[in-house]
Order: sequence, then structure tokens, then C-alpha cells
Amino acid sequence: MMDIDRFSRPEEYISPFDRHFRRLIRSTLEEAVMPHRRRYDEDWKDHRLIEPAFDRLMAGLGLQKGLFPLKYGGMGMGGSDYFFRLGYMVCEELGRADTGFAVALAVTYWPLLVISVEPYVNERLIAQFAPLFCDTDKAVFAANAMTEPQGGSDIENLNLLGGKTIRTTARLEGDQWVINGHKLWPTNSGGVAKLFGVPCTTKPGSNDPEDFAFIYVPADLPGVTQGGPYEKAGMAADKNGDIWFEDVRVPSWYRAHGPGKDAEAFYQLISFGQVMSCAFLTGALMNLYEKLSEFVSTRTYHNRPLKENDAVAGIIGRIAGDIDICRILGYEAAMIGDRRNKPYGRPLISEDVVGRVRNIKDFVSDKAIDCFGKAMDVLGLHGADRDWDIEKHWRDIKMVQLWMGGKQLCQMEAARYFFNCETL
Repeated sequence: MMDIDRFSRPEEYISPFDRHFRRLIRSTLEEAVMPHRRRYDEDWKDHRLIEPAFDRLMAGLGLQKGLFPLKYGGMGMGGSDYFFRLGYMVCEELGRADTGFAVALAVTYWPLLVISVEPYVNERLIAQFAPLFCDTDKAVFAANAMTEPQGGSDIENLNLLGGKTIRTTARLEGDQWVINGHKLWPTNSGGVAKLFGVPCTTKPGSNDPEDFAFIYVPADLPGVTQGGPYEKAGMAADKNGDIWFEDVRVPSWYRAHGPGKDAEAFYQLISFGQVMSCAFLTGALMNLYEKLSEFVSTRTYHNRPLKENDAVAGIIGRIAGDIDICRILGYEAAMIGDRRNKPYGRPLISEDVVGRVRNIKDFVSDKAIDCFGKAMDVLGLHGADRDWDIEKHWRDIKMVQLWMGGKQLCQMEAARYFFNCETL
């Protein structure tokens, strides 16, 4: 097996914690996930194989505790100057093993970011929800209950739409929020999540950030209904389904921050999602490199390994170069996300940051799809053979390219920033 750690990254900016933790995560994934991942497609509904691996990674290694402060039994990653780079490392290793597994774990962080990362910290809510994730030996999932049937990823397009397409409503009655609405497809829905972060509106049709609300809803409350998981083309370790909220009541202080601040805190999730998407992709690409190296080194043509053929070498050399470039760009995006890292120093909610990281995610997505296509050409009939895992990765990473507004929203956000577009 070839050495995947030869691919470039900015070593001078990597946390000292990174190398030890990476080895620990990698060895666990190689034992608990990678030997079984070919059977995950058939396990999409019951998760008999998948659930024990989640227990080992999320509870056993403590990854689900990552954002919570040490005093609550967490790892304190939310207060780290290296948070995005640590997250990139974790998601890259997870992506190498299985991108569906990676997104299910990473999205558990997603709604918790709204209350855990400076300057948007809500100590009362952190204390309320920390025991759910920290005081258990079982995997516990959260979901960012965002996408709605009529609007798709419009909610993520806050810069232009300001939340005006949101139909899930929050009405304040005394000291309680009453929530009604229908969410579709959130990662860790389908009966998995124990806690939802719910983007909703206090005034339907408004594009005023003051009317955008982000409210936490425990999944076991009366009025919360989860549909079963959908069978998908890939990403079997990530369950997706419907969630209905019917007159669901939560305490008023379950709102993340309040008018205006909720929209700001939520907007930083866009950058996190795009950066970690890059990590899923570069992780999958490094595993592609491993599988492709094995194939071209053990298969022969005219009594020489395939890799010694000029035509094949040209293709695999370009694939290696693209992986290297994508990893450099992915870590650049992570460094932009770590806003306290100079020389960036820009807030995550700025159009600058969102435009840059969406631009990088779009590029890395395209390159990943292209590299897997070239690799399947090199493998010929073996490219579609499940024994080589190439086609599994391809199905999974195509979904990474499509989510969070897909190419179109990435391109529009980049155009707004770099070309000062005002109507897109």
C-alpha cells in the first residue's frame, strides 16, 4: 500500500495534537469500518453493521464530545484556534474510510456549532445538551433540520433570500416556542437524531434576519415525528428522511441567541459544511490513490506493471497531481475557517469567507469526480467491481458535490464575492 501521507498540506500550521489523533482515528477506522464498508449498501435501513462502528468512533473515542468544553466532559474543540483544521483532519480520515459515515458523524457537530464557537456561545444550552453526548457509551446524533420540501437548499442562501422561503414557523406563547413545519432529507433524520437544530421563521415570508430563528428541539418531544430512512444510491451510513413538527413546544431559552444573532451564527455553518465537504472528498481521493496504486502495481501489460506503461502513467500521474492540489486547497479553506489564524482574521459570516470556501469546494468536488472517472477507466471492468471500492466512493462523493446548493449556489456565491454581483 502506498503512503497517503506524502500528499501536501501546510505542516507548519498543523496542530501538534493532529498527528497523534490522526493515527488513533485511522487505526480505528481500518479495523472497525473499512473491512465492512462494502456491505453498508445493504445495511442502509437497519444499520446492524454500521451502528457498532459509530459507537466505537463517536462514544468510544469520544468524537461526539468534541465541541463541548472540558468541564462538561468534552474535548474543548469549540474553543480551539485549530478547530477547522482539527475538523478537517477528522473528516478526511473518515472520508477515506466511508464518506457516508463521515457526514453522519460530522453533521452531529453542525447544529452544535451555533452555540459552541466564539463569538456565538450559549453557555446555558451547552450545559443543557452536553450530558446527552458526553455521559454515554453509545453514539448520539444531532441533525441540522434545514432542508424543506418546497425550498431545497434555499435556506442556505441567506445572503440573497434572507430566509423568506422558510415555512417552518416558531410562535412565542408565554415562555415557550411553538414550532410547526416539515423538514426533508436532513442528515441523521430517518429516526437517528436525538437532537434537532431547527432553522425556522417567526414571520413567514420575511427576509429580515431578525425573523430568522434557530431553535433546538429534542427528538422525543410530543409532536415530533420522524419518517423512516430513504434508500439512496450511496451514503448508506447516513440516514435521511422526513421530520414533522406539529405544535411542538420547547422552552423559550432553547433559541440559540435571539433576533439577528441567530442568522449570523447559522451563517457560519455554511463555511463549516463546505470545508468539511472538501475533507470528505480528499479523504476519498487518498483511498482512491491506495486502491489505484495496488491495481496498477499488481496488474501487468507486456510483462510490466501497468504503471510502467506511458499512457497509464500519464493518467495516474495527473490523478496524483490533482489529489495533491485538492488537499492543499482543502487545508487552505480550513485555515480561512480558523478565523483567529492570521493573516485571515475575517469572521465566518462574511461574504468574503463564504465566497472563498464555496469556490474551493466547487473546484475540489469537480476534481474528485473527474479523478474517480479516470481511475475507473484505468481499471476497466474492475472499475465497477465492488471489490475495488472505486464505484462505491464515486456514488458517495457525487452526493457531496450535490448537497448544500450544489454547484449552482457555489458558483453564485463565488460570483457575488469576486465579481460584485448584486442580483444573483
